[in-house]
Amino acid sequence: MLDGMDSDLRRKLVRHARFEHSIQSFFEESGYVAVSTPILAPFLIPEPAIEVFRTDYVPGRGPTRPLWLVPSPELWMKRLLAQGAGNIYQVSRSFRNGDFGGPYHNPEFRLLEWYSMDADYLDSITTTEALFHHLLAHASDEDHVDALRRIAPPFERLTMEEAFRRYARIELSRCSDREAMIDAGRAQGLSMTDDSTWEEAFHIAFLTLVEPSLPRQRPLVLMNYPSLVPTTARSLAETPWSQRWELFIDGVEIANCYTEETDPDALGALISSESERKKGGRIQHEPDTGLARVFPRGFSRCSGTALGVDRLEMVFSGEKSLEGVILFPFSAIIGKQSGTEG
Repeated sequence: MLDGMDSDLRRKLVRHARFEHSIQSFFEESGYVAVSTPILAPFLIPEPAIEVFRTDYVPGRGPTRPLWLVPSPELWMKRLLAQGAGNIYQVSRSFRNGDFGGPYHNPEFRLLEWYSMDADYLDSITTTEALFHHLLAHASDEDHVDALRRIAPPFERLTMEEAFRRYARIELSRCSDREAMIDAGRAQGLSMTDDSTWEEAFHIAFLTLVEPSLPRQRPLVLMNYPSLVPTTARSLAETPWSQRWELFIDGVEIANCYTEETDPDALGALISSESERKKGGRIQHEPDTGLARVFPRGFSRCSGTALGVDRLEMVFSGEKSLEGVILFPFSAIIGKQSGTEG
């Protein structure tokens, strides 16, 4: 070790690098190909719940052009899939605006995203459990032993319908319109306005009654989200649910997975409706209308999963905040710039 190097910093750097390498080795051994895609884009998939970062491209001559930092590498990776890339993965830098504060958020973060061909969202649960087995097998003595015992697979599985029934006393399948969802929430003492949308009422009930009560004994897969929450996940045939799950560890969301919708008509309708809703966001961006034409008709089924690497490393290291694993957390950068720290 170099003279004068802080031993705690050195351990943090080694742990940081080893953890990411362990993720990469799992996917390489599993036959996935690593890709690297741009973090700047001239358009984004419209997601009304996510605020983004805007910048401007200044060419040598001519007018400036707006660009956006990607909140995930999804739009580029799906184009690779459509071109026949097969099973692919990457650990990328991703950016989300308007969501600062608290121990689990940082505007710039590492996102592991992988796509599996000829697979659906249930297959991806098995892949994620295998990833966890691999990470646990390669954990070092410095990793947090108690935390590692709690995250060993198999994961607990719970449908969104059962979670609402158990923790909110709401029969979600009966709340198929806005008024029914509002009435069900009010019956449980929740404050909802008459002009709340179905999705707003659903999220109030979920965030207030369901999410705080989710089991924490081991990792939880919360699956089969309502199709009325629009995403690029395929619908579960002849049900009001979509083929989607989220992974929670100790009540914190770690990963999000879909059986991907690739039908051009369904994607076109989604992009059109979500682009209209996005107009209410604080930072506007160009919608990725081309996504509806990316996949040919009859494209093979595939599943996509996004996992927060910093959040997962936080669990492995026993840290209570992302500040313990991110080398230059946003709070420290802003603090030093304003002269409130070091």
